[in-house]
This record gives sequence, structure tokens and C-alpha cells, in this order.
Amino acid sequence: MARGVEALDLPVWSRASGPSRGPQCRGAMAHLDSEVKEECLREDLKFYFMNPCEKFRARQQIPWKMGLQILKIVMVTTQLVRFGLSNQLVVAFKEENTVAFKHLFLKGYSGVDEDEYSCSVYTQEDTYESIYFAISQFHQLRNLSLGTLGYGENEDNRIGLKVCKQHYKKGTMFPSNETLNIDSDIEIDCIHLDLQTLSKTPQDWKNSSFFRLEFYRLLQVEISFHLKGIDLQTIHSRELPDCYIFQNTIIFDNKAHSGKLKIYFDSDANIEECKDLNISGSIQKNTQYVLVFDAFVIVICLASLILCTRSIVLGLRLRKRFLDFFLEKYKRCVCNADQWEFINRWYILVIISDLMTIIGSILKMEIKAKNLTNYDLCSILLGTSTLFVWVGVIRYLGYFQAYNVLILTMQASLPKVLRFCACAGMIYLGYTFCGWIVLGPYHDKFENLNTVAECLFSLVNGDDMYATFAHIQQKSLLVWLFSRLYLYSFISLFIYMILSLFIAIITDSYDTIKKYQQNGFPATDLQEFLKECGSKEKCQKESSSFLSCICCLRRNGSDDHLTLIN
Repeated sequence: MARGVEALDLPVWSRASGPSRGPQCRGAMAHLDSEVKEECLREDLKFYFMNPCEKFRARQQIPWKMGLQILKIVMVTTQLVRFGLSNQLVVAFKEENTVAFKHLFLKGYSGVDEDEYSCSVYTQEDTYESIYFAISQFHQLRNLSLGTLGYGENEDNRIGLKVCKQHYKKGTMFPSNETLNIDSDIEIDCIHLDLQTLSKTPQDWKNSSFFRLEFYRLLQVEISFHLKGIDLQTIHSRELPDCYIFQNTIIFDNKAHSGKLKIYFDSDANIEECKDLNISGSIQKNTQYVLVFDAFVIVICLASLILCTRSIVLGLRLRKRFLDFFLEKYKRCVCNADQWEFINRWYILVIISDLMTIIGSILKMEIKAKNLTNYDLCSILLGTSTLFVWVGVIRYLGYFQAYNVLILTMQASLPKVLRFCACAGMIYLGYTFCGWIVLGPYHDKFENLNTVAECLFSLVNGDDMYATFAHIQQKSLLVWLFSRLYLYSFISLFIYMILSLFIAIITDSYDTIKKYQQNGFPATDLQEFLKECGSKEKCQKESSSFLSCICCLRRNGSDDHLTLIN
């Protein structure tokens, strides 16, 4: 074979043919060169669309990316679980402190919030006692609290309580005569009670004119104070403790003037870097091990990111070769579906996942070293990246025909499903606005747009139907009859018609894919090209080995990497 190749060296042909046969030889040479290029392109395309196992059997190419993805799944999941356990301690510490604060500062708190608010009072005396109780408890906090709490500075860099009241500017009101004279402008008065003031006799600050409340024009009283705490339970998990600042606010809401004053308690916990930590033991060594593990995760994700980016770039180069060849030979462009085949969407998903994992791991390392405290952003990045990593596993299951049905069905039905959801969403929004405006005053689940949307979505899934029907207040017969018509029409329309059509769209796509798997998928230009031979039957019998040899000999260093794509 080597001797045959040397005999067909193009310069030798030119010398042996003579001047009279030069054009014919050049035509033969051009035709041979075109066939060689076509065969080389076909071989590269076939190799590009092989799965890792087929590539290994064809050219003994080790599937580095597949092995790297499997290793990344294990490491990213391990990292997420460890971070989740650490974050669970943070959440538990915040929630338990909030419950403790409610028991400490809210007079008569039962342990269960009444609704969106913690508790309520109904008399002026109870209002005064609740305000004085919260102030007194703050002053005696060190003698009462079981936690590691201390006083913190507020926005004015002062330690103590800040009490503010909002009320209408002025006015008079005589309900018995049905007369009202009020200025709707709102005034805000504030007073600061530091620890020195609270150390005096309670009557000194209770008798202040500030605490003489005119309830007919009072809107709300707000008590705000800051506390500091240290989470020591992380030490048992061999982690450095966190330092917290709790921004606590107690609001006595009288805006409704309905005789029921609602008391809200809100605690916003912020994690800050501890200024001076001196802990002996094995915690520091454990922290170093975790940081090394996170750094290794970053290295693995960087390697995966580089390999997938390289594959996408090489795939785009191969697409350009195919487009140029197709335009030159067939004088027409390749369809968009074939062009998108060269862009592997799984690699794009992997790249996004790698970027999120790298950024999340860096944040996690900073949190572990107590240089940052943004748990929420780190949780979103690591959680979403782990989701994408596990979704990417479907790609490898798709190499088997039994599992590939799910991927192909989702791919085929997605455009139809999105169009269908856009139409159904218009009807859903109409029912949402209608239920909010009509049933809002008579049903707790229809008080605002968010709860209405959630209630209707639960009805579509068959949840909580009886409670939704039963909780309609029967104060207005017209509204009660409308609620029945509203709920029955919504349930009938969405469950029996829209949801059934939604399932039918997916079922139709599934049946189509099953038929294609049995009878063969419609062949595209790209698939037809891959099925073709370099020539006719003569090419298959006589010249296949020759073209393969020429193809390998002609492939230089710059073209070789195009065969190592997927």
C-alpha cells in the first residue's frame, strides 16, 4: 500500500504524463483531492457524533470528560451536603433565637403566632403593659436570657432602645355624633432609652409625655433594638463559631382602628466576622482540610470547564467545514436543525454548572474562613450547580435507547408545551385577578394576588378543594353564588380540559418518538451525508483503504485536533 501511494505522488504524475495530458491529469487530481476532503470530513463527523464508548472502541480514546463528570458529581454532591449541614445549624440558630425573643419581649405570647402577627391586645391598659413589658425585659436581658446574648449598637451607634410612634397630626372624632375632623398628615416622634435611663426608677420614663398615647389618632408604636450573639453549637461540628447581630423590631399596629391592636415581632439576623477568636483544639486543622477539599473541587470544575469549552469551539470549527463543503458541492445552505447539531447543549449546561460551582466554592471558602457571611448567595450557587450536574447525568443515560425516550420526548414536546402554557396562562391570570377582586374580602386565600395564584395552582393539582369551598363567608348571597360558579368553572376547565390537553401533547410526542425508533427517524442532510460513501460501489470495493490512507497522510497537525472533539 505504501508503494502504491508513492507511485501516485502528484508531481510524478505530472512528469510522466507529458504536456498533452496535463489538463486531464489536473482534473483527475482535483477530483481525487475533492474525494479525499469529503472522506476526511465524513470521518471527522462520524467520530464527532460518537458517544465516549464508541470513540474508545474506534480509536482507543480514553473518555476523559465522562470520567471527569462522574468524579465531579461525587465531589460536588459531597461539598453540597457538608455545606447544607453547616447551613442547617445557622438556620436553626436563627429560628430558635427568634422564638426565644418572642417569649422574652412579648407579654402573654402563647408560643404560636395568631396569623401573620404574633399576638394582639384589645384594651388600652394591655397596650401600655405590653410596651412597658418589652422595655423592662430588654433592661433585664442579661439576667433573663439563657443564650449568649449582649447589647448591640443601633443605627445611631448608641446602645439601648429606640421607641417611635406614628400618629395623625391632629384631629377630633366623635363616633356617637358621626363627626370626624382629622389631618391626614402623619407625624413620627421618637425617643431613645439607653441603659443608664432604664436603670432609673421605671416611673421616671413611664411618666414621660411621650408615652401618653391618643389612640384615636395613633397608627403604630415601634420598638427597635439590636442584640449580639455567638453560635457555639458549630464547635461541636469542628467549625469556627459565627457572631450574629439581631436587629429586632416590635410593632404595635393600630392602623385599622378596629379595636384590635396587632403586635408584630421581626428579627433580622446578620452574620458578622468575629473580631477576636481564640479557640484551641482540632478545629483549625479540620477547617484546613475542608478548604483543601473545596480547592480541589475548583480545580476539577476548571478542568471540566476548559475541556467543554474546547469541545464547543472545535465543534463550531467542524460545523464551518461542513457548511463550506455543503455550499460548495450542493450549492445550498444546511438547515438550522443540522447546524444546531454541532452545538452540544449538554456542554453549555456543564459550563454554566462549572462556573456556578467555582464561584460558590470560592464564597464557601471565604465563609469557612469567616471572611464572608453571605450564606444565601452561596446556597443558591451551589444548589443550582448541583441541580445542573445531576441533570447532566441524563446525557449519559441517553446513550441507551430505553432511557433516551425521555430526553427525545422532552425535546420534541417542549415547543408545543410552551405555546400551550402561554395560552393557558392567559386564562389562569384572568381567574387570578377575578378571584382576588371579588372573593378577596370574603376568603383568606384570596386576600392578595400571590395567595390567589397559589390557591388556584393547588386546586389544579386537586389539593385543598373542600377547604376552599367551605371557607367562603356567607355574608353576601350574591358573592357566595358567584364563588360557586367561579370555583366549579375553574376546576372543570383546568382539570378536565386544559390538564388533559397538556398530557395529550406529551403523549402525542411520546408516540411519535416510539414510531421513529421502530421505523427510523426522518433523515436530515447531515445524516444523509454521513450515510453516503465516498463514491459508488467501486469506491467501496477498491478504494476505501486507499482513501483512508490518503486521508490519514494528508491530515496535518492543525487538522488532527478536529477528530478529538466530543
